[in-house]
Amino acid sequence: MFKNKTVIITGGSSGVGRELAMRLAKRGARLALVARDPNKLFATKEEIAAAHPRATVEIFCCDVTDNDSVQATFQVIADSPLRAPHMLVNSAGILIENYFEKLPLDVFRKTMDINFFGTLHCMRAALPFFKERGGGRIINMSSLSGVMGVFGYSAYCASKYAVKGLTDTLRVELRPQNIRFHVVCPPEFDSPMVREMNKTRTPENLAMAHMLPVLTAPQVADEIMSGVRAGRYEIVPGAIPRAAYFLDKLLPGPSRALTDMAVRRSYKGPDKD
Repeated sequence: MFKNKTVIITGGSSGVGRELAMRLAKRGARLALVARDPNKLFATKEEIAAAHPRATVEIFCCDVTDNDSVQATFQVIADSPLRAPHMLVNSAGILIENYFEKLPLDVFRKTMDINFFGTLHCMRAALPFFKERGGGRIINMSSLSGVMGVFGYSAYCASKYAVKGLTDTLRVELRPQNIRFHVVCPPEFDSPMVREMNKTRTPENLAMAHMLPVLTAPQVADEIMSGVRAGRYEIVPGAIPRAAYFLDKLLPGPSRALTDMAVRRSYKGPDKD
């Protein structure tokens, strides 16, 4: 399924993007890793080469919020020995948490620019190449916060709900063109973003987010790989998070009551300082 296939991974230098790159390299995929930091990209390429000496990995510096840069980068990839992509993994993203009243407007714009518009730009750039090939596959990283409201994540949830809605729409719209989609909705998992957020996160957010187990990036990547191989559209890593996801879909009232209780017990409020 992955052998000799060209896969573009945004956010491929860290977190789940990096973990997926390691797994896809092991399975013989040709990788184009896209991120903003050249040093992290180079380090990831070296790690993959050390683990899988026969792997084909190229790195490309690109800001996914810049549509012109994305279009140019994807064309460079297609013109390189990697050739046009068979698969796109949109894992670039940011996470900023705080009380709604304390989040500046530019945080909402920045979060939407990276999480939503970055995903949109990359899909639009990949689409012509998929159509030339007669099909393709796109894996979009949403979140459980893209299907459930989470305290302190007003900017993040809005962006991930948008990713989920866009992916749901394109799944049906582009299926006749043989373009397949997977939307990933993980709970919180250990990553550089989460470790940075832990320095300042609100107690209410911590209480609500930790109602579910915190996964590792390798766990999330393993479940994404299994879900893609099985052809599952919605991929929710972790048995307990999957149960919570289906509880929220089937019984939203009790699900909301549980989260409200967790917040109520930990509530400090935006004026606590």
